[in-house]
Amino acid sequence: MVIMKFGGTSVQDAEAIDRAAGIVRSRRKQTPVVVVSALAKVTDQLVLIGQRASEGNADSAAEIVSALRERHFKVATDLLGARGCKEIAPKLTQLITELEDLSRGVAAVRELSPRSSDTLLSFGELLSSRIVAAAFALRDLDTAWVDSRDCLVTDANHTAARPRMDETRKRSQSKISPLVSKGKIPVMGGFIAATADGICTTLGRGGSDFSAAIVGAALDAKRIEIWTDVEGMMTTDPRLCSDARTIERISFNEAAELAYFGAKVLHPATLLPAVQRNIPVYVLNSRNPAGKGTRITAHAPAGKEMFRAITAKTNISIVNVVASRGIMVHGFLRSVFEALDRYGASVDIVAISEVSMSFTMETKRLPGFFLAGQINGTTGYEEAAAQGLVAGLNAACLAGGGDPIIFDRAEAYLGVMIDDLVTRGVSEPYRMFTSRAEYRLTLRADNADQRLTPIGLRHGAVGTERADAFARKMSALDEARLGALTERVPLG
Repeated sequence: MVIMKFGGTSVQDAEAIDRAAGIVRSRRKQTPVVVVSALAKVTDQLVLIGQRASEGNADSAAEIVSALRERHFKVATDLLGARGCKEIAPKLTQLITELEDLSRGVAAVRELSPRSSDTLLSFGELLSSRIVAAAFALRDLDTAWVDSRDCLVTDANHTAARPRMDETRKRSQSKISPLVSKGKIPVMGGFIAATADGICTTLGRGGSDFSAAIVGAALDAKRIEIWTDVEGMMTTDPRLCSDARTIERISFNEAAELAYFGAKVLHPATLLPAVQRNIPVYVLNSRNPAGKGTRITAHAPAGKEMFRAITAKTNISIVNVVASRGIMVHGFLRSVFEALDRYGASVDIVAISEVSMSFTMETKRLPGFFLAGQINGTTGYEEAAAQGLVAGLNAACLAGGGDPIIFDRAEAYLGVMIDDLVTRGVSEPYRMFTSRAEYRLTLRADNADQRLTPIGLRHGAVGTERADAFARKMSALDEARLGALTERVPLG
């Protein structure tokens, strides 16, 4: 048995799906099971529907749903013709109607929960797998559509569910094996699964690769093929280096490291089920089926090069944590790792000393952490208080769904400790006061109060009692200033 997974670009339109049918036909004697992604960019559009709907913008979300309807029916018509499309139309219409209903529901409550998000994103694979199954059948491939939610069982960790392999193995063999024994070619959507109770889950973005590996392990497949739009895994990112070459053979461990540290060809978790069952994985180009691609096995012979490949991972930030004086090293390390565990945050690289730790992590995970401390050994109490106040203001703003507070450097000379925290669409959640001699007077408590409290009021981060006290204070200051001005400049 061979598991054949086709990515979004390999099923992006009628031409691509027709090409995929030819590839499956060439594997017919090897008992193929087909796993497909959503059409290219459809998952991004579904994410956008969720965003617009949760903002209450039902009309905008409806426009995207309408565009998805038009695209899927066009692809179906191009592949099946008018008569064939008429046969599959009721199934596609039912899915689009369910998508419309969900979008309106999200817009009504203005909230998109992780569970609802999984249901929303599942429509991409449900639609594509229906079209692909019908198109293959019209091309003399005896296919049978399979609902992945009936086969892949996961925990309830919505948006990033983890498979429960024992139950998945039982259900996959119960649902898929009988079809295979009858000579049929099962076609199913990747990325989507369900809990033991039947609640829809997803395996995280790029999870179709993971689905293929899970199904392969559950069915004891002989090989797993990942069909994409590149010639396999490369020695480096070809967009960064035009001299990148295809790696013909690589080990599971090496491929997993490359996937985790930025290689876009594979989902990082794809290889885990394959490793457990020692199933070789092939990464192949659907636009060049004759190409060798990359073979991933338990062990790979050493090559002539010193390095198998070099990869790059973007949107990474370095976080530096320094222990307070008096904290024992074991207590310091424990508190840091407990914080990471509490937020479910994984780190890439860690460097540790007795009183400090530096680690790298994805920048998008950082808004969950609000840190305050000292910069370059400054010890002023005013600076420390200001740091905590700024971090607290940003925490309150982001927790309430508002924008982070952006200061001008003239406002008590604010600096940014980690420039890498500036990414597309994400402002710095971590800003601090620096200690420069020419600005020290503006860091005094009273000045900080006058500068920061109005900003906090604008962002709704100051309570009523504190706001009233600040208003009385500013009124008294204004009266004093006016009195002083009147004494210096006689009226009349």
